[in-house]
Amino acid sequence: MLDLKLIRTETDFVKEKLATRGVDASEIDALLQLDQDRRDLIVKSETMKAQRNQVSDEISQLKRNKEDASAKITEMKQVATDIKAMDETLTALTEKVRDAQSRLPNIPNDNVPVGLTEDGSVELRKWGDVPSFDFEPKAHWEIGETLGILDFERGAKVSGSRFLYYVGQGARLERAVYNFFLDENEKAGFKEILPPYMVNSESMFGTGQFPKFKEDVYSLKEADETLIPTAEVPLVNYYRDDVIDTEKLPVRFTALSPAFRSEAGSAGRDTRGLIRLHQFNKVEMVKFTKPEQSWDELEHMTNHAEDLLKKLGLAHHVITLTTGDMSFTAAMTHDLEVWFPQQDRYREISSCSNCTDFQARRAHIQYRDENGKLQYVHTLNGSGLAVGRTVAAILENYQNADGTVTIPEALRPYMGGQETIVKEN
Repeated sequence: MLDLKLIRTETDFVKEKLATRGVDASEIDALLQLDQDRRDLIVKSETMKAQRNQVSDEISQLKRNKEDASAKITEMKQVATDIKAMDETLTALTEKVRDAQSRLPNIPNDNVPVGLTEDGSVELRKWGDVPSFDFEPKAHWEIGETLGILDFERGAKVSGSRFLYYVGQGARLERAVYNFFLDENEKAGFKEILPPYMVNSESMFGTGQFPKFKEDVYSLKEADETLIPTAEVPLVNYYRDDVIDTEKLPVRFTALSPAFRSEAGSAGRDTRGLIRLHQFNKVEMVKFTKPEQSWDELEHMTNHAEDLLKKLGLAHHVITLTTGDMSFTAAMTHDLEVWFPQQDRYREISSCSNCTDFQARRAHIQYRDENGKLQYVHTLNGSGLAVGRTVAAILENYQNADGTVTIPEALRPYMGGQETIVKEN
């Protein structure tokens, strides 16, 4: 959430920066008007409460003097009624201010390329040679179905579209991938967490999914619980309403969890395969840092995610997303996109973002600076990596003419030394 004081004092700056994210200036004006109404009402309320105190003193004086206080008592009752009505209005106004404030996205860093669509993203670097085949490469879902390791048909029968079963060597490959990621993340200084897979609305608000993106998640109708769309939510909220010991910063967490997404608005997109599912596994990375550390930590996080792809031998590039394409909470996002031979293009496999103090303000996560003053931490998050998409990339990039798939060397220790995936019996 943006600092309301910043919006008040640097209105033109905020309007200019948020315009690059598609926010109309009228939204900011409406927020400021609500805020002004609230502040004016606070003044009136305080004035009336001072009046109530004065009338109370006058009533007490009249009673001490054995004089008639009925008129003052009547006046007091009216003042009390007016104060109650005013406080109710103030509560409603405060909620409206908070709601309007919470719907504004983060301010983009000055180095983020400006654009309201994905067009204009800047390529930072590229690694690896895209594989060449002496046969027509197949799509990962076709490879998986032929080998008998991915079963989309039964997944759809049991759960619906965009669900699947991993079978045999497919399940083992998925497990090898996420165990490899977790081990590598631990070596890089991330502490492993096994988080809850359901969170309450306050947690979803803290990381920025609520109130604006409720249609994108699965919420339980009879309880204040939502299936997590990413482990970022329980990891960031681990410190909600806390003051982190300064000596601990930066704190680095990693977690394997399922991610549940309704994929609202994605009709017709990636309807086959592992790219866009309602349920998938992801290894997440989250960091809590001092403000002066966060930009270096973003680069470290991105480089680490990139190293995972290098160790798997998967050609990829790193891009910086435009102002309009990055997530609601991000001030800057680097996407890692891995090569998919059958599609003849790069596809996203990780997003690494610096959210600055945006989530920390919503979740109220602070630390004490060198002067002992409470400050908001900066939070960062990144996929390290999306497991299903990594499996898909391995199947496509390591496919062989005979239909088998070579297992990347880095994963073989996790698969008992197995070197090739062959057709299931």
